[in-house]
Amino acid sequence: MDNPLTDHELALMNAYWRACNYLSVGMIYLKDNPLLKEPVKTEHVKHRLLGHWGASPALSFVWAHLNRMIVKYDLNVIFVAGPGHGAPGVLGPAYLEGTYSEIYPDKGEDAEGMQKFFKQFSFPGHIGSHVTPETPGSIHEGGELGYSLSHAYGMALDNPDLIVACVVGDGEAETGPLATAWHSNKFINPVRDGAVLPILNLNGYKIANPTILSRISHEELEALFVGYGYTPYFVEGSDPAQMHQKMAATLEATIGEIRALQKTARESNNPLRPRWPMIVLRSPKGWTGPKEIKGHKVEAFWRSHQVPFADVRDNPANQKLLEDWMRSYKPEELFDASGKLVPQLKALAPKGSRRMSANPHANGGLLRKELKLPDFRKYAVEVPARGAVEYENTKPLGEYLRDVMRNNMTTFRVFGPDETASNRLQAIYEVSKKTWMADLLPEDADGGELSRDGRVMEMLSEHTLIGWLEGYLLTGRHGLFHTYEAFAHVIDSMFNQHAKWLDISKNHVPWRASVASENILLSSTVWRQDHNGFSHQDPGFIDLVTNKGPSVTRVYLPPDANTLLVITDQCLRSTDCINVIVADKQKHLQFATIDEAIIHCAKGLGIWRRASTDAGEEPDFVLASCGDVVTMEALAAAAILRERLPDLKLRFVNVVDLFKLQPVSEHPHGSTEREFDSLFTTDKPIIFNFHGYPWLIHKLSYRFKGHDNLHVRGYKEKGNINTPLELAMLNETSRFHLVIDVIDRVPKLRTKAAHLKEEMKNAIIDNLRYAHEHGTDRPEIANWSWPY
Repeated sequence: MDNPLTDHELALMNAYWRACNYLSVGMIYLKDNPLLKEPVKTEHVKHRLLGHWGASPALSFVWAHLNRMIVKYDLNVIFVAGPGHGAPGVLGPAYLEGTYSEIYPDKGEDAEGMQKFFKQFSFPGHIGSHVTPETPGSIHEGGELGYSLSHAYGMALDNPDLIVACVVGDGEAETGPLATAWHSNKFINPVRDGAVLPILNLNGYKIANPTILSRISHEELEALFVGYGYTPYFVEGSDPAQMHQKMAATLEATIGEIRALQKTARESNNPLRPRWPMIVLRSPKGWTGPKEIKGHKVEAFWRSHQVPFADVRDNPANQKLLEDWMRSYKPEELFDASGKLVPQLKALAPKGSRRMSANPHANGGLLRKELKLPDFRKYAVEVPARGAVEYENTKPLGEYLRDVMRNNMTTFRVFGPDETASNRLQAIYEVSKKTWMADLLPEDADGGELSRDGRVMEMLSEHTLIGWLEGYLLTGRHGLFHTYEAFAHVIDSMFNQHAKWLDISKNHVPWRASVASENILLSSTVWRQDHNGFSHQDPGFIDLVTNKGPSVTRVYLPPDANTLLVITDQCLRSTDCINVIVADKQKHLQFATIDEAIIHCAKGLGIWRRASTDAGEEPDFVLASCGDVVTMEALAAAAILRERLPDLKLRFVNVVDLFKLQPVSEHPHGSTEREFDSLFTTDKPIIFNFHGYPWLIHKLSYRFKGHDNLHVRGYKEKGNINTPLELAMLNETSRFHLVIDVIDRVPKLRTKAAHLKEEMKNAIIDNLRYAHEHGTDRPEIANWSWPY
């Protein structure tokens, strides 16, 4: 089918695209005179010309052609715009389809509405120049490049009727996250999942440089995508009429191929990996814009990337240039006198929720259903004696997640980089194996845990995994991502972007329905990376989390298995947040029964009575902890102090919810001044043993009165191949260092406890020597249990 469009269809298609391009230019330049009822004047032009023209024509070109396919075949399609600041190419179609005016009635489908639509773009107090949460039809934040394709594949998982059309910018294609995301085609099951149609737009340039994929040969480019496992189709050229015919024919072929592959797989129930189609769209950057300005090439060159020419308000020549450019789209043929799109063009768009700008998957909270959660109490660890029983904290969590998945087999997935069993979550495999659509070998049956029907997503790319999860969540589903604590930094920037999306959606876009929270479990933590060494020791991801908006960030450090169960259940029930849970996988002492854990987690922090000796009296000091290993060391220090200084009044406080250390005026989970003061006092020394970098506690709590008395111990970038106690001693979080700190901080102990202080110093030296000689900690350290 070389020319599937009749002359009449071609004319209508091109006119619709011209309307999109007209709107794109108007958004960038104009704040008034939207229909050009008079010549462009200074007062019509924005003071600051912002936005990106270069990628916009190709985006709206693809959108217009997808509309044709949706109408013809009644398809369910969602659109992902990868090029970072190509918002005009998405906003224009959303406005023409009427969705924009439905959501924002002041931006009506008339001249007045169009004027407001133009003015709001990249304008203070309104919307940004990329695809932001305010944009209907979008769930992909365009503020940073690299995540479009992984998001697209996450949207397709468990969405059998959905086609995700993902336009990838050729600049974006140079990023690491995008490069790994091409492999996502090896995780799509054609029986139960939807399909992703990647469309690589080669427009040739980034801000001021050529793009790599646009400057390699056709043969090399084709080989690249064949090697990735795709069947690439090429749509190349610049003549609009020819390109419309080529694109129409190519979409007929690729959509037809997708539907045929799915039909075959579903009728045979044979989920083999097909070679999915993808499109390479080679079109000029700034297509249909000015070809040259003052002898300099603009169209099909980097000069068209952002605003092709500025100095419009004070330059009559450029005002004329802008007017000629906009009139080249013949707006009088596109819009009637009132500013409405003419009926024959309006009829080209799909109707209702089939419009990509109104697809309910792009407002996933509308589709979200509550998880059917098992009773977490069933998975609790028995704690007959506090601090005497050891258990792997994340193992009961794996059993709980197994049954969460069992109860929600089409709406819940677990994502992790090759570490599900390593993080002790392997019980999940009893319900569902790892998704694997690539080749299977006979030996895989012996412990490989691979399955075509698997729901556990593993790939050694944190970028791709978190991208899948975000796409999955934003289209109305639920999930959990887990990784080693030190390597969560790989997704720092992706976390930032998702947090910003949630913040705007939750607080400024009322029409967006609540989505399930992004749950991140950090395991294999710093204090039990003594075997892997310095490179695996970094608790700093939570520092990053505390920089983001308080309405969407939560950080939990449960000290044992039962508190971890309570917190995870709480997180899976939450919406519109990013929950970060820090919990190690190794064996740890267990401190709380499940009933105690429920109460403790409900408060977020509290006094541990069994570890305290100040009941009914004012404490001499407060010993606090936040995290699993540091809590054990703090309790060991408390035991030494109770034995050796029995008259000392000790108050032990444990923190589970990190943001309880911030004032409630700064974070919704924060503490009031009275709450904080009653626990920590305003005038007594506070010795705080913390899982992460010590300065984070100061950052959170500096406004409270007792802050001047706060002395925090935490990880200080000192470590290597150490024993557990050695690592704690190097960073001064060990029981011995805490006892010394108490002696130094409590005035009456400074001379009275001098002998005990010397014993602690001697113990540090002795235990370091023992570790270096025997390669392990002393038995009384390794086998220590809480004696109270």
